[in-house]
Amino acid sequence: MLYHLTQWIWRTFDPPGFGVFQYVTFRVAAAAITALLLCFLLGPAVIRFLQRHQVQEHGKPELQQTGNHAQKQGTPTMGGILVLLAILLPTLLWAKLTSGMVLAIVLATAWMGAVGFVDDYLKVVKRLPNGLIARYKLLGQMSLGLLLGGAIVLAPEWFSPSFPAVVTQTTVPFAKNVHLDWGVFYIPMVVLVITATSNAVNLTDGLDGLAIGTAGIAALTMGLVAYVSGNAVFANYLNIVHLRGADELSIFCAAMVGAAMGFLWFNAYPAQVFMGDTGSLALGGALGALAVLLKKELLLPIVGGIFFVEALSVILQVAYFKYTRWRYGEGRRLFRMAPLHHHFERCGWHEAKVVMRFYIIAVILAIVTLTTFKVR
Repeated sequence: MLYHLTQWIWRTFDPPGFGVFQYVTFRVAAAAITALLLCFLLGPAVIRFLQRHQVQEHGKPELQQTGNHAQKQGTPTMGGILVLLAILLPTLLWAKLTSGMVLAIVLATAWMGAVGFVDDYLKVVKRLPNGLIARYKLLGQMSLGLLLGGAIVLAPEWFSPSFPAVVTQTTVPFAKNVHLDWGVFYIPMVVLVITATSNAVNLTDGLDGLAIGTAGIAALTMGLVAYVSGNAVFANYLNIVHLRGADELSIFCAAMVGAAMGFLWFNAYPAQVFMGDTGSLALGGALGALAVLLKKELLLPIVGGIFFVEALSVILQVAYFKYTRWRYGEGRRLFRMAPLHHHFERCGWHEAKVVMRFYIIAVILAIVTLTTFKVR
C-alpha cells in the first residue's frame, strides 16, 4: 500500500527522492526494518496480553525429564500472532499488491497461520489435549496446496508472464538446463510440498529459538533466490529460469527475516514467549509456497535441511518402533527421543548448544543451496 502511494505521489508531483521507492533493493531493506521494529514495539504488549489471559504452555509429560522443559510450563504461547503481523504488514506496505506472486504468498501464510491459530486456541484456551483433530489440520494444509497448485495450472499468467512456459516444471539442483516436468502430478506435488514443509517446521519448534532462527536463515536464502530469479541480468548470468516479478517475493522474505530476528529477541533461551502452531505452521507454509512459486521445490531438502531431518527422524522412529514390535514383540527406539533435537538433549547436550549447532548447520545448508546455481 505504501509502495503504491509513493509511486502515485512520485508520478503526480515528482518530488525529489521518491523515485527510490521503485527499487526492490530499497523496499527489501525497508520491509526487514519494518518487521524488526514491529516485533520490538509490539512484542512486550503481546506477551503481557497473553500472560494476562493465561494463554500459556501447559507442558508435555514426556518432556518433563528432558533438559529444562519442566520450567517452560506457564510460558506464554501463541506468539506466532506477532510473527504473522511482522511478516504480513511490511509485505502489504512495501510490495506490489498487483503481483499475483505477492498475493499468493500472503494468502498462503495467512491461511496456515489461521490453521495454526485454531489448533493453538483449542489446545491452550479450550484445553483440548490434541487441539485441532489431525485430519482437520491435514485438510487445511492440503486445501491450500490444492488451491495454490490449481491456480498456477489454470491461470499461470496471473502469477508471472514467465509462468505459462514453465507452469508444471521445477529446477533440478546441480544440473545445468535440466528441468523436471511434473505434468499431471504437479498439483499433488504442490499439496505434498505445502503439507510436508508446514509439518516439518512445526516438528522443529521444540526448543527455544530453534524453529524461528532456522526459518529466518531459510527465508534469507530464499530471498536471494527470489531476487536473482526475478532479475533478468542475474538470471541470465546464472543460467536459471527468469521469472518476471519474482523479485517482489524477496520483499516478503525480507519481512520474514526481520520478523524472525525480532521474535528471536523474545524467543531465545530462556524464552519469554513461544510462537505455537500459529507461527510454525505459517512459517512452514510460507517456505513451501515460496519454493513452489520460485520453481525450486527440489531445493527444499537442502535449504530446509534442518526441517527435513527433524521430520525424517520422527518418521524413522515411528517406523522402527512398529517394525520391532512386529518382529520382536516389543517396540524399540531408533533415537532416544524424536524429533531429533530431543535426542541430542537426551544425550546430555544443553538446549542452547543444540540450537546453536543447528543454526550452524542451517547456515552451511544455505551456502550449499546458493552454490547449486554455479556448481552444475
